[in-house]
Amino acid sequence: MKRKIIIVLLLFFVLTKVNAEKVYEFNSLCQQAYKEITQLKLNNGLALLEKAKKQNPDNLIPLVLESYIDFFVLFFNEDPAEYKIRRPKIEERVALLKEGPPSSPFYHFSLSVVELHKALIAIKFGEMWSSAWDVKRAYQHIKENKKTFPTFAPNDLIYGGLQVVIGTIPKGYKWFANILGMKGSVTEGIRLVKNFENSNDPWARLMNNESIFMYCYLLFYFENKKDEALQFIKDKKPDLVNNHLLAYAATNLNKNNKHTEEAKNIILNRNRSPEYLVTGIWDYEMGFAKLHHLETQESIQYLEKFIANFKGKFYLKDVYQKLSWAYYLQGNTTAAQNARNNVLKKGSVDSDADKLALKEAKSGIWPNIILLKARLLNDGGYNKEALQLIANKTLDSFIKEEDKLEFAYRLGRVYDDLQQDQEAIKNYLTAIQFGEKSTEYYAARAALQIGNIYERQGNKTLAITYYKKCIEMDDHDYKNSLDQKAKSGIARCKGE
Repeated sequence: MKRKIIIVLLLFFVLTKVNAEKVYEFNSLCQQAYKEITQLKLNNGLALLEKAKKQNPDNLIPLVLESYIDFFVLFFNEDPAEYKIRRPKIEERVALLKEGPPSSPFYHFSLSVVELHKALIAIKFGEMWSSAWDVKRAYQHIKENKKTFPTFAPNDLIYGGLQVVIGTIPKGYKWFANILGMKGSVTEGIRLVKNFENSNDPWARLMNNESIFMYCYLLFYFENKKDEALQFIKDKKPDLVNNHLLAYAATNLNKNNKHTEEAKNIILNRNRSPEYLVTGIWDYEMGFAKLHHLETQESIQYLEKFIANFKGKFYLKDVYQKLSWAYYLQGNTTAAQNARNNVLKKGSVDSDADKLALKEAKSGIWPNIILLKARLLNDGGYNKEALQLIANKTLDSFIKEEDKLEFAYRLGRVYDDLQQDQEAIKNYLTAIQFGEKSTEYYAARAALQIGNIYERQGNKTLAITYYKKCIEMDDHDYKNSLDQKAKSGIARCKGE
């Protein structure tokens, strides 16, 4: 009996010793790997991590950085085969990180980062329930780290980002909020991320690529400061040729802020070296950019190339819809219908854009060509060209009620982007009048845009009124994403 006790005690001390040897050492080799990875030079980063692991097999930081690699590969490319290979390693990584010393500020921080990576990847593969629990664990880890190591600067980057996202969870995802059991704050979250980004803390300087990426997206989508977000990128003067992560952010945000020519230039001027992550995102972005200027043939080439190489489902229906529009505008009805048929058969409905694409395909109705061209030009920021198409039209120019509704909304958006607020509001109000009970998104988006205008003018009371009006409209397309934008607007106006 005594012999068994001695053996158990020996095993305990051996295991304790092994555990105690595990360290979080963010040494110079790991720092260089992190810089390479956050430029999307993933193979370079991986090679450096292999060296770091050979130097010290008990260092756990390489595991955290491998999580970044898995995240970028799976998030951008969404390949199910890759996910099947990498997922067991992702789960194993969490268990290994728990062997590290809790006395290190990197213990809970690393676990939070990896859980957050898991959550974002799970969303891409339609695992929403799993994602919710991953976010909860990420939040619990970073909250504990803030409590234990309040001066550890990197906490603010993760905690701040989670505060913003959770603070604007739309009505359709309230189950998600219930799982998390917490309330967020847009104002506080963005303040934390901004402070980290502006800090001279050594960790803040090391994590500059990541903090720029996160801050500009939070500013763009949650603070609705789109021009400010793009100006922030310009002021930082990142290398948009050789840093593919920030080049993607600048491309995507410029495109989504209707600065299409800037987006095109970034795509065309990026470093084409094979050392960067191979991804179809560039074809995706360029395909949309070309379509927004009605350059249909080139758009088709880019979108077809993206589809041929993309293995995922997120936004795939949306891409097929845009491809069908490009063919439709060319008058190629056979190719347009074939693309529309693929909207019905392929992809998922996890995003609002995919849901809307599926709804249109099921309807069997093709858009009014004039309104479609105006929409695409407006989406690309070519507002004077869009206005030329519809300025001489009236509601009576359209027979269908849904076309009258879209015309009012579309004219409002064009005037809005031309900063003619009075004309914009007038047409938005018409859209609300026509479409408040419609399943189309135009009326809800019109209310959101009026809220944006009044917020920009400093009239926060009226802004909140229209943000609430947006949220009150039910059973329409883009419900979740529009509600989230409206909630962000209310939080901004209230300083929450």
